Amino acid sequence: MGHIQLERWFPGITEELVGAGARLGTGPEVQFYIDGVLKPPLPDHRMMGATRTLLEGHVRRRVLALANVVLCPGRAGDLVFDGSRVCGVRFTPEHPHNAAVSESMDADLVVDAMGRSSRLGAWLERRGWSAPPLDRMRVDLGYATAAFHRGDELPDTVIAHSAPGPASGYQTTVCEPGALVSAEGNRWTVVLAGYTDHRPGRDPDEFRARMRRCVAPLREVAERCSMDGDVRTFHFRESQRRNFALLNRFPGGLVAVGDSVASVNPIYGQGLTLAALQASALSAYLRSGTPVREAAWGYFRRAGVVVNAAWQVSATADLAQPHVTGPYPRGYRLIRWAGDKIAAASVIDPLVNRAFMDVVHMRRHPRTLTRPSLLLDVARVMLGR
Repeated sequence: MGHIQLERWFPGITEELVGAGARLGTGPEVQFYIDGVLKPPLPDHRMMGATRTLLEGHVRRRVLALANVVLCPGRAGDLVFDGSRVCGVRFTPEHPHNAAVSESMDADLVVDAMGRSSRLGAWLERRGWSAPPLDRMRVDLGYATAAFHRGDELPDTVIAHSAPGPASGYQTTVCEPGALVSAEGNRWTVVLAGYTDHRPGRDPDEFRARMRRCVAPLREVAERCSMDGDVRTFHFRESQRRNFALLNRFPGGLVAVGDSVASVNPIYGQGLTLAALQASALSAYLRSGTPVREAAWGYFRRAGVVVNAAWQVSATADLAQPHVTGPYPRGYRLIRWAGDKIAAASVIDPLVNRAFMDVVHMRRHPRTLTRPSLLLDVARVMLGR
């Protein structure tokens, strides 16, 4: 869904990225494994293989090429208020000689895109407003990335993704999770992940050893390809969700997007899609004709639908880890039981796999997995097995 949304906002960007070396995978070129078993391919699903640097560079260039966009580099320091409305931002611009001169910029609408460490809540409380309630789920995930030289091995693979599932109890110590992406510059980008004491480190030999315990495409690259550069590690301590819609009052002229609203476990690959769908929610709100001087409740309700869907998917999966202690959603036991059956059936049946992957890729809401027709298909598949 993130790819679809990017193409919507930047027509032709797929062709641009492919021209710059990115690879577009369809059908069997995109491989998903659960518990080491390859799932049925989805012929009409497309995924892009590219580095974050290439993708962000093209998006940034396209945005800055818009006639009504002007870049003013600087560090935001506070909001400017006019009564109950935000009317600008106070910031310190980047001057050539580092002269720290604070300035104000007028704005009809201020968008907080400061990410997980957003200071918006503190700024609001300083002016007598409430900060949005913050949900936290500690997951203690570690992941590591490395690049490998790509040759003629795996010519029909663009993306290979492996995850633990019901058969392994979703334990990364039993089924090694990882992803392999064919990127520009004749490179493979490999990501490995683990929780708590099983987090991957920076040792290249250890990295290869973990790849050899993963699915066949990652084992192939570990055996045949040379590593390009160092192993880089990252630590994701907790998922976060700020519930703006639960506030009783909120200033007009102000919204938040992206990780400033929600940041979920990156192992599920929802971050770009979640941000793009929030941008679409903001577009729909602005086109509705509601004055931006008013509190943007319409936007926060729209954004909340996609944020809560992503949170439901990631939180339900994270709670399968023994070290994740909650909070548990209502009906978690039933949700987990049904999710286990759907995941197991998705390895066998293409129709169930399509419904499952549509939710994972945020093409459909998680509630579509509770349709009676789908549950009957799952029962048929499991009984047949």
